[in-house]
Amino acid sequence: MRRLVPWLLAGLVALSSCTHTGPGHPPKPAAALGDMGGGGSSGIPPQLRAKSKDGGTPVTPGGNAPKSGTPLNFTPEDEIVFTDPDNPDSKLPELSALLPTPKRGPWEISETIAKQRAAREGKPLLIWFTDSAHSPMCKALSQELFATPDFEKWASEKLIRLRIDAQQQSTDPDLSLDDKGTQLVEIKDYVARLKKQYKALGYPSVFLLNPSGEVIGRYRGYKRGEAAYFWGQLKHGEAVSAAAYQSWRSGLENKGYREWHDRKDRKVFAKLTAYANGTLILIEPDGTRCRTHENQLSDPDRNWLADQKKLRGL
Repeated sequence: MRRLVPWLLAGLVALSSCTHTGPGHPPKPAAALGDMGGGGSSGIPPQLRAKSKDGGTPVTPGGNAPKSGTPLNFTPEDEIVFTDPDNPDSKLPELSALLPTPKRGPWEISETIAKQRAAREGKPLLIWFTDSAHSPMCKALSQELFATPDFEKWASEKLIRLRIDAQQQSTDPDLSLDDKGTQLVEIKDYVARLKKQYKALGYPSVFLLNPSGEVIGRYRGYKRGEAAYFWGQLKHGEAVSAAAYQSWRSGLENKGYREWHDRKDRKVFAKLTAYANGTLILIEPDGTRCRTHENQLSDPDRNWLADQKKLRGL
């Protein structure tokens, strides 16, 4: 059995199970409906497959802006493997067990969940490194911009937000004193690791990532009265990221990818790779494979399937 390459899953999708696949081991189609668009097992354009260690294009006050057409570097196809190469559809983990808990406010506190949401929802990720207790400029940035109703309305629509607070405390009131102490140590280690990873050299430090996790904007420091300027930079970075994402998505739609909805209107952008007796196997652009049944899909999706089956005499 080959090692499963980790991928961050999150959920707004009521599909029953997921795993990964790769070009070396295509899924076994159960009917001719299995491939509805070509383009290989994942359909990821070649220019999006190359590995990149580039930290992104820095964006600083008065400095340069992110370049248009920033690539969305999802998992390269050569890093996607089957859990079981002999039977890729066996023992698929339940997606319901992998779904994140609902966020308690506008800001996520888990990088894993925030990145999962950004990838699934196709939105840029805003990361805010703050010291809420000791940094006057962090308080000013919050008061003058992040806590305002106008920013809240815009960000709720355009971004996924993650706050990394140096003073972050335990959120579980039922923990014992010993467990709380252990958790505080873990939180401090978590904050320190992310500061090192993103090279956050002080407070506030704000980063903008595209949905694939690539840093496309760095904004260090803040001065009182510059909320409009700071917000303008964020809007520019979001627009660049959105344009790149739409271009990437349009290319995959030409290869058979489409947006699927369940009965609760939760959605996933994926391609149908196999169909048999009402069961579908979908693959997302990052290689994640999901299984669901057509009776769990929205009426428009079921109608689309019915049309496709008629075309293929199924």
